[in-house]
Amino acid sequence: MDHLNTSSNQSDFSSIFTKQVLPPLYLTIFIVGLCLNGVAAWIFFRVLADSGLVVYLKNIVVADLLMLSSYPFRVVASMGFGGGYLQAISCRYTAVLFYFSMYVGILFIGFISLERYVKVVHHTPSSSASSCRSRFHGVSMLQRLQSPKFARMLALLTWGLLLLCCLPNAILTNWPVNKDKLSNCMKLKTPLGKQWHQVSSFVSVSLFWVTMVSVVFSYTSIARQVYKSYRRVRQDNGDICRRSNRSIFSILAVFFICFVPYHVCRVPFTLSQMPWSGFSWDVRFLLYQIKEGTLFLSALNVCLDPVIYFLMCRTFRESLLRKLSGRKRRRSLTTAQSLSNI
Repeated sequence: MDHLNTSSNQSDFSSIFTKQVLPPLYLTIFIVGLCLNGVAAWIFFRVLADSGLVVYLKNIVVADLLMLSSYPFRVVASMGFGGGYLQAISCRYTAVLFYFSMYVGILFIGFISLERYVKVVHHTPSSSASSCRSRFHGVSMLQRLQSPKFARMLALLTWGLLLLCCLPNAILTNWPVNKDKLSNCMKLKTPLGKQWHQVSSFVSVSLFWVTMVSVVFSYTSIARQVYKSYRRVRQDNGDICRRSNRSIFSILAVFFICFVPYHVCRVPFTLSQMPWSGFSWDVRFLLYQIKEGTLFLSALNVCLDPVIYFLMCRTFRESLLRKLSGRKRRRSLTTAQSLSNI
């Protein structure tokens, strides 16, 4: 029935899935993600950024919090509240913020992968498979990824370049003439805005695939190096190997679950939107539903990143466990005092 209703408008791909299923799911991950990333931010911004890894992880926390701030607008707009005006706000600002934050996080995952590759495979003097601490030794670009100073400069450059790429998508978007109904964000873009949208989409997708290659290369090399070390000294390196495997598979699982499906389906979806494409409306409708479903997997990243922090970063893990144990001791003391007063 919903499919028949939407077929009356050839540019409206909304369905029960996008209007009734996805909004509650986005609301759920907004609440869970806000709690998890709030704790992560509370811990990380009390930790001294004395390594490149900590700098990159802190930037991912900021990107996730920015990404989370767009979810309520997406939920309300998807459910049809606020009319075309709220949908225009989503198209012009919050959707741009969503994609901007997502690609910032993706790039920092790539930087972390290369930093871990240098630390484990190239054996810098301070390397340890489970430690966040690293020092600047050497002159190669990859070795500089471990330097906090270089990491801050790289972070500033990353935010600046992606902002330059994404901001015109907001500037080159007009407000709707009819504020009651809006079916397609592309209708609000100026002619230059439509061209810039294609350019920025190509740049962001290209950055993703380059990052994916670096992630696969880095963690394949790390896994091979850890396995070799484990075979040389099995008893001594057994615990290190297990911790490294958890770290490797956690970040690979998050990357491939959250980001790969969306970018795989984005290619045919983008082609289907071209004026010269021969895709029927039914095919474009199906591709849109798949795109929205895989985009939700990308949004789920904000709930899975804290798992990476815990498994990968010793400083974060120890700080969290110390906070939890301290709170447990305070609760026990309070309970004991209350019982003694009875």
